[in-house]
Amino acid sequence: MNSEKIYQIALTLVPKVGDVAAKKLIAYCGSAEIVFKESRKNLMMIPGIGSVMANSIVSQDLLSAAEFEMRFMEQNRVKPIFFMDDDYPFRLKQCVDSPIVLYVKGDAVNLNAKRIISVVGTRKATDYGKGITETIIEGLSCLDDLLVVSGLAYGIDVAAHKASLKHNIPTIGVLAHGLDKIYPSMHYQISREMQERGALLSDFTSGTNPDRENFPKRNRIIAGLSDATLVVEARKKGGALITADIANSYSRDVFAVPGRVGDINSEGCNNLIRRNQAALVQSAEDICYLMGWDAESQKNDTKQVELFVDLSKDEEELIGILSSKEKVTIDLIAMQAKLAIPKIMHLLLQLELKGLVRALPGNQYAKA
Repeated sequence: MNSEKIYQIALTLVPKVGDVAAKKLIAYCGSAEIVFKESRKNLMMIPGIGSVMANSIVSQDLLSAAEFEMRFMEQNRVKPIFFMDDDYPFRLKQCVDSPIVLYVKGDAVNLNAKRIISVVGTRKATDYGKGITETIIEGLSCLDDLLVVSGLAYGIDVAAHKASLKHNIPTIGVLAHGLDKIYPSMHYQISREMQERGALLSDFTSGTNPDRENFPKRNRIIAGLSDATLVVEARKKGGALITADIANSYSRDVFAVPGRVGDINSEGCNNLIRRNQAALVQSAEDICYLMGWDAESQKNDTKQVELFVDLSKDEEELIGILSSKEKVTIDLIAMQAKLAIPKIMHLLLQLELKGLVRALPGNQYAKA
């Protein structure tokens, strides 16, 4: 067994330590294994890690549980992806609360596809909602390297997965439970097809049940994996609106299909549009136009730093990280660059002196 993977999984099992704190611990300590081998005193010296978290880490014996999970994955062809691994979804990595470990079942999928769209909606979808879902996905099927993401729930979710399979688009089902079960159980067969032409994905270990509180956590992955989230039929309240809200908080595009005034299944979509929280779309052409996906060859938006030819490799990497978001915390920079925080601070100072970086309140930095 890979010992570091065991420690990474064990870190996800520590009570009171969430994804944000776990990333901070790894950024300061260097690895998950070192986190567990640090003293309580040293852990408490890390900013934001108080006595409760430190006590939880040093008092927990979670390696046996993590080893059990590794055996389950080996036996069931589940792949763990750590947030510092090269194949971790780069879009999701940009989200501060992204999972430190993803569990993926299915080999025929690229989590870093060129274009990724999430499709969500009500569980009590009408025939119209299911039909417009398929029509839009069919219209998107002409795009190369496209991936469709949803939650394998009743209604719009499963309609999106079925349409994707029908039109030969890889699709991912993000689950609110462990990969040892399928919920709802009637979607077992389509989940098998998805594993052959896509994947199932979760940040929950085996044995985790589809409890109510797990679904909002699942929704952050659906939103974070994607360039855009499409809402097709949503009631006034529900998981689809939570996903749309999270996508907006991540500065991702959100689209909604409008419905009839007074239609209970379209009230959520209409409200998103009315409040300017989603762009109104009626077709795949609308989405392609708004996303710039309709061009044969897309321009590379990555801006190369040309003002200073003497930038070191590490400095260029930091500029690339800062270019991906409006502002970035030093912890996130350290995690993505895989460098120690003291070195990061030195590099940021040098870039700030060169006029390429701005220091912001709250230990955050932005490209100048």
